[in-house]
Amino acid sequence: MGDISVFRILGSGPQAAARQAAALFTLAGALAVLEILNEPGNRHRLLIVAGCDFGTALLGLLVRWRRSSPALLGVLGFAVLGFSTWSFGGVATGTGPFLVLLYAWAALHFPRWILAAYVPPAAASYVTPLVLTHQPPVVVGSAFILMPVALAVAFLIEGHARHLREDRERLERIEQWRAAMIGTLAHDVRAPLTTIQMALEELRDQVPEPSVWMLDSALRQTARMTRLAEDLLDLHRIDSVGHLKLDRQVVAARPLVEEALSYVRSAPVTADVDDDLTIWVDPARFEQIIVNLVGNAVKYGRPPIVVRITEGRLEVRDHGPGIPDALRSSLFSQFAAGGPEGVGLGLWIVRQLAEAHGGRAVAEARSPGVAMVITFATP
Repeated sequence: MGDISVFRILGSGPQAAARQAAALFTLAGALAVLEILNEPGNRHRLLIVAGCDFGTALLGLLVRWRRSSPALLGVLGFAVLGFSTWSFGGVATGTGPFLVLLYAWAALHFPRWILAAYVPPAAASYVTPLVLTHQPPVVVGSAFILMPVALAVAFLIEGHARHLREDRERLERIEQWRAAMIGTLAHDVRAPLTTIQMALEELRDQVPEPSVWMLDSALRQTARMTRLAEDLLDLHRIDSVGHLKLDRQVVAARPLVEEALSYVRSAPVTADVDDDLTIWVDPARFEQIIVNLVGNAVKYGRPPIVVRITEGRLEVRDHGPGIPDALRSSLFSQFAAGGPEGVGLGLWIVRQLAEAHGGRAVAEARSPGVAMVITFATP
């Protein structure tokens, strides 16, 4: 038994193709039933046509289709169209449009050779009932217009669909490479960092007091790099399972900001945070948000740089040239363009961490400069 959910009609692959065909035939059957209201005298014929449509739709839902086998549903569809035209005495009002629709469906899922192979059954389903019902030559000859048009439309759709599939497959390969790179980098970096940290801790106990601050600074940066490697692993897990687990705590905001700013010493940064303010966050990850935003402001903006925290809101403001409106909406995208007007992975990480905290990340224009604003949930 196949997947019989009629609501899952989008996608690609044989089962998606069968579901879409089932949706088309269900629509055709429903229209045949409604037509009874206009033509009650043809009730029995319309019910037979509707039964054929519904039966084909059910076949599409129930069978476990493989590779290009759902193309057989198109052949059945042509047969139903031919029967419908014959049973109504050669009236082909709905045959032409539905034949083109079947071709469009096939073009989304099957290669060109199948579209070409459809020509004989499609032409037969259109012409045969017209001949059997003794339609004039001009009506029969309409097939010489309909079939080339249907085939041309199908070839255009097939070419575009194939191009989109190739692009998607290429993006999937790039994404697999990126995920493997991040996971490998995070794993491979942690081991040497642990060794470096142990060596620095041993040296700290042996150096003269005036040099201790240098080792303390090196230890802080080593700890910072270790947390970044762990964060990369967490972000890798986001891609795999779709969420990031936080260790949220009620912490004092000002000491957290000052600790984060100790990693950024290349420009003056002011912390505008009340001494008694507490926030409910994951300290390590919220610190990473601050460091990334301040680092971005130092690199692309101009001082003064101000970090301001209020209830449920973090703002990092610089007084630089600002960011163009067209670029602000994409700043927090993954792998946004680098350079003087762009950023790389850092702000995408900020956005992921903001969303994990129940908030969002936006860039707001200021005069002068820009403010990176992070909202986060409060207890």
